[in-house]
Amino acid sequence: MNRNQTLSLISLITIVFFLAFPLVYAQRDYDYIMHIFITGFFYAILTSSWSMLAGYAGQFSFGHMGFMGLGAYGTALFSHYFYLSPVPTNLCTEFAIGDTYLIIKNPIGVTSSTLVQDCLTKTMAVWDGTVEVTPMPIWIGIMIGTLIGGFFGFLIGLLVMRLRAAYLALFTLGFSEILRATISAEIEITRGQAGIELPHLFENGITIFGHAYTKTDKIPPYYVMFFLLLICLSILAWLAKSRFGLFVRALREDEDAAAALGVNTIRYKIMVFVITSTMAALAGAVQAHYIGIITPNNLMFLQMSLIVAMAVIGGLENFAAAAIGAIMIEFLLELLRESFVIGGIEVDMTIWRLVFFGVLLMLTLRFYRNGLITPIINYFTRAHVASETVEIRKTSDTDDQQAVTNQK
Repeated sequence: MNRNQTLSLISLITIVFFLAFPLVYAQRDYDYIMHIFITGFFYAILTSSWSMLAGYAGQFSFGHMGFMGLGAYGTALFSHYFYLSPVPTNLCTEFAIGDTYLIIKNPIGVTSSTLVQDCLTKTMAVWDGTVEVTPMPIWIGIMIGTLIGGFFGFLIGLLVMRLRAAYLALFTLGFSEILRATISAEIEITRGQAGIELPHLFENGITIFGHAYTKTDKIPPYYVMFFLLLICLSILAWLAKSRFGLFVRALREDEDAAAALGVNTIRYKIMVFVITSTMAALAGAVQAHYIGIITPNNLMFLQMSLIVAMAVIGGLENFAAAAIGAIMIEFLLELLRESFVIGGIEVDMTIWRLVFFGVLLMLTLRFYRNGLITPIINYFTRAHVASETVEIRKTSDTDDQQAVTNQK
């Protein structure tokens, strides 16, 4: 078995492990461990997509959490304000769709007064349970949030197509902070720092292979987030091996030289922004429904710095390594929440965990510039490439010898 086959086997075993883990793990901290995995998968999607943007294309954007927030708030606002009713309310904004009415609630912001109610609440009080109003399907909200993230990725790509290095980083950071400030200020619509509550991914429960799960069970969202991660990694792998991957790497190495050779740098810069922002928005939309609430704090720069650190520690120029690094760092940070006894002295690691995290990041930048996971992956893949090159040269030499023999 060569190294490439070994890497494929390790990848297969890893996937099987993640698929089987929720079914075989039965400890008291089951829900907590499952939550860490789900959060780790969420960060892995964000980190791997940002790795494609920054590591492959060389576009160091600090607006990735902004796109995540657009996806989350897109589905949150849709779930909060849009409903279906068999009869009109005559108070809300509504549109007839066949025999059903699309109801749009009026925003009232945050209020502790029971006298201030939205139009739908007032109408339902009059109906007194005689009419059933249903929320919009969650999957439609997730799609809308994802499309919003992709659309803004397109706009940002257009705006930054002439910017590079620090100017690009500052522009995208400004975009993310302006978005966060706007969400915080628009209390009437977004409820500001109070956040917006969302229905669970499976609000009415779900039955899988004859087993019924409630809306609070961890297994359904675990598999949803895991399969989303696999899909995103598969798309990124396909893109990296295509002409698209070749051209975006050319952007990273020398954008002017790539343009001189005929590469449409503006087109590919916009494309990579759209693809990665769409993935971030999708992850944000699904995670928001899993958590059940979204607030402006989810868009803070501290979260973006965590994504960058995860990518750097895993491997910035390899999206698979970045994803693995994200899951490992998430577990490490949660592990360091516990207290340890060292030499009879109890040490509260909650105080020191970010210090250890910072030291790990500094050591990685000093001694492992391409991350901790990338060298392991390269150990297998480079050997495979080298063996293929040797075989090609052998074949070429054999063909040359055969040609000389035929000429004789």
